[in-house]
Amino acid sequence: MAGLAVLALADARFPGGGHVHSGGVEEAARQGLVTDVSNLREFLSGRLRSAGSVQGAFAAAAAHAALRSAPHEHWRDLDAEFDARTPSPAQRAASRAQGRGTARSGRIAWPSAALDRLLAVSPRPHHPLVLGALAAGGGTAPRDAALAAGYLAISGPSSAAVRLLGLDPLVVNGVLAGLAAELDELADRAAAFAGADPAELPASSAPALDLFAEAHERRHQDEVRLFAS
Repeated sequence: MAGLAVLALADARFPGGGHVHSGGVEEAARQGLVTDVSNLREFLSGRLRSAGSVQGAFAAAAAHAALRSAPHEHWRDLDAEFDARTPSPAQRAASRAQGRGTARSGRIAWPSAALDRLLAVSPRPHHPLVLGALAAGGGTAPRDAALAAGYLAISGPSSAAVRLLGLDPLVVNGVLAGLAAELDELADRAAAFAGADPAELPASSAPALDLFAEAHERRHQDEVRLFAS
């Protein structure tokens, strides 16, 4: 059963800064690629299988590392390997911004030596690593940390779509519920990789999300956007 830490971390009210990130939905909507519930469903499913899969695996690996008191070097390797799997500079910046915000809030509730080690090697660590460290600090298993990371990979974008497109929030929540089986499969796969060498963790790619992130970043410099990414 998921612990309180995972439930709190996956809650939209958690003050980690996730509400200012659309996960690519804002740019996809601007380009006319996400316009209704049907293509939002396709977008979220694709995001879960790509970015969500990587984020879930690294959250599980971070939780495993925290539970076994991994040394500083292991945390440095995890951070570097996630960086390598995030080719878009804009997406790397967004992940680190969310990671830093989540760490600042989470360390008050779940202080741990693992989180301190992560912050020592990377003052702005990637978001999935912070999720995993905090989840483990709250007594949660790696699979549940992956579940939270996967859920956040689609819940934030779905909420952004409601705000951007005026979609029915009840229908959008139904779309999220419809992805439950895919989310469970993601968590199972991530848990199987939890103890792997960081270099062996999944590296699913999503070039479209990278392009959305870079286009959004360029546009963000010239005009006001609703979301930071």
